[in-house]
Amino acid sequence: MGALLGVARAIDRVNGWIGRLFAWLILVAVLVSAGNAVVRKSFNLSSNAWLEAQWYLFGAVFMMCAAWTLRENEHVRVDVLSQILSPRARVRIDLICHILFLLPFAGMMVWLGWPFFINSFLSGEQSSNASGLIRWPAKIWVLAGFVSFLAQGVSEIIKSGAILKGDLPMPGEAAEDHGSAPIAQNAADRT
Repeated sequence: MGALLGVARAIDRVNGWIGRLFAWLILVAVLVSAGNAVVRKSFNLSSNAWLEAQWYLFGAVFMMCAAWTLRENEHVRVDVLSQILSPRARVRIDLICHILFLLPFAGMMVWLGWPFFINSFLSGEQSSNASGLIRWPAKIWVLAGFVSFLAQGVSEIIKSGAILKGDLPMPGEAAEDHGSAPIAQNAADRT
């Protein structure tokens, strides 16, 4: 189990780094949006490229931060049901749901995302809007986001298995717990 926990720790570290990096794109998107609005209102100039750039940026944030959100156990849950279950039952449900739903869905999206991206890249697909951008940069985030989400799903399965086996503390027993099974990491990795 130690080697698997090492894999989970590495996945958590990478997805945490990616999530924190891509979260900064929200600021970039806000600046692009504000700059576009100021230029459009002040100088009566506009371009679909700026609107599409905002869309690309928000898409990148959404896709690339999904795995980080899963790692931090911040995805939406049905709390009414979750609150009446024991921590062990919640871990079992997470394990079952990750195996039956998350892995197949994320795996299918990676499988379908590759031709979605590569066809756009090879054809040089362009937006149909006047002065629009090329499309493959937006499509690569779908593929990359689901690859990182799939990897994080594997990490969550490993951690849930370790909790049920007793190799990790039950949720709520760890100091930095957000309701999931954190792996002991250095403090710098969690900030």
